[in-house]
Amino acid sequence: MMKPLHRAFVSRARRCPLRLAWADARVPRLCFGAALAKTVFLARRLRSHWAGQEMVGILLPPSVAAALANFAAMLMGKIPVNLNYTLSEELLAACARRCRLETVLTSRVFLDRIKVKIPTRALLVEEMAARPRLGETLLAMALAWLAPAGRLERAVGRLQPASLDDLATVIFSSGSTGDPKGVMLTHSNLVSNAEQLDQTYHFGPQDRFLGVLPFFHSFGFTATLITPALFGVGVAYHPNPLDAKPIGSLARRYRATYLMATPTFLQLYLRGCEPADFASLRLVMVGAEKLPERLATAFEQKFGIRPVEGYGCTECSPVIAANTRQALQGSVGRPLPGMSVRIVHPETGAPVPPGEPGLLMVQGPNVMRGYLGQPEKTAEALRNGWYVTGDIASLDADGFLHITDRLSRFSKIGGEMVPHVQIEEKLHEAAGATEIAFVVCGVPDPKKGERLLVFHTLPEDRIAEVVQRLPLMGLPNLWIPRRNQFVRLETFPRLASGKTDWRTLREMALGLAAPKADEAPDEA
Repeated sequence: MMKPLHRAFVSRARRCPLRLAWADARVPRLCFGAALAKTVFLARRLRSHWAGQEMVGILLPPSVAAALANFAAMLMGKIPVNLNYTLSEELLAACARRCRLETVLTSRVFLDRIKVKIPTRALLVEEMAARPRLGETLLAMALAWLAPAGRLERAVGRLQPASLDDLATVIFSSGSTGDPKGVMLTHSNLVSNAEQLDQTYHFGPQDRFLGVLPFFHSFGFTATLITPALFGVGVAYHPNPLDAKPIGSLARRYRATYLMATPTFLQLYLRGCEPADFASLRLVMVGAEKLPERLATAFEQKFGIRPVEGYGCTECSPVIAANTRQALQGSVGRPLPGMSVRIVHPETGAPVPPGEPGLLMVQGPNVMRGYLGQPEKTAEALRNGWYVTGDIASLDADGFLHITDRLSRFSKIGGEMVPHVQIEEKLHEAAGATEIAFVVCGVPDPKKGERLLVFHTLPEDRIAEVVQRLPLMGLPNLWIPRRNQFVRLETFPRLASGKTDWRTLREMALGLAAPKADEAPDEA
């Protein structure tokens, strides 16, 4: 029977108290029984500080402390909001205002490292957990192990009985294509998605997750916080997903079997980790961006395991489809159990024939309640119970989902829809690049509507060769960027999740195109 997240965690902790729950550099091992007791202890310590607040801010990297804080909040009947510490000061403050946050739980050590300005009153986890008294420690242990669920909730300050329909968290969308939106996810949404993942992968007590994704990202929240806690799987956390060598050591030490990451992070691990580091991995799942074939092959050649691709979005808690170990190349896998998929014409909304690309809409128990304080945007995204993903996709005869592109990542040139991703794939093929080296953007063109501009990170002397090869790659002439439309960058702007920051790139592209507005445009 489905239970709210914190009750499911309590039940799991009581069933396997000695099994590893969480670990990080500061806490080498915390078993489920001790994790529950510490959650109760922290909740009771925070009770007076969070009194009267519906939503509470948490600004911590993936760690044991962050896991404790999130489950303490849910146990107390609070809605944890994991704030994105990579946002600008203005956007971070805007997120806090939208959730009406009065406090943010963070860490002094973390603040010293990232130098972020807290948008409201800060609570330091070091102070909240300092100098535990024997009596309160024993009481926390007794409540954790012996108290009925309702009694335990009341002991930490919960005022109303828990329900699956309650709001569990608000996760702000990445903001890669616009301002972040507060996605409201219920306990039912998140428990459903965790159960969908378990039905797909059948997690067992021998499994270990490598927790490198931040909890303010929905993939990290569900896949490396909620799912392991509900199914009794241990997680080894590391605060920075860019630290390849420490992450490799962590994977080796805890014999990690599951790695959830992004293609960008895999590139770093390819360079910075040793083959033996990932010898215990049984599945490497990537999301957030398309997995390039060249990267998957290079990773498999070094580590002996081929990464597979999944697909999701924050609004779906987030996983919609996923490949298993027997992955179909070029696919993001089959929709998870309980998910319905519809492919329609982007403009008319009419269903398209099987195998044809169209706008992807999905329906399932993991689809969000809506956007916090934005009913108009909610109405745009949810149509008669179907979530409009904004992605162009096709569904093959075997039920595998293929994502072609974001609807926003097309240019309309001379009346024809030109897909950026397909051009990027051919650019990488022409360059023989194993890492992401090209990003295509569309900019206004007074003659043809738009033209293509290509950001790249290769040496300039290689671009002429790439442009020379493009006509041989099977692209229509209209899709081939001209040599003078290539712009070199040292690196591409990225979000903390590893996703490309399309918003920043688009602004850069428009800035480069603006001075040429009065000039005759180049042929695309």
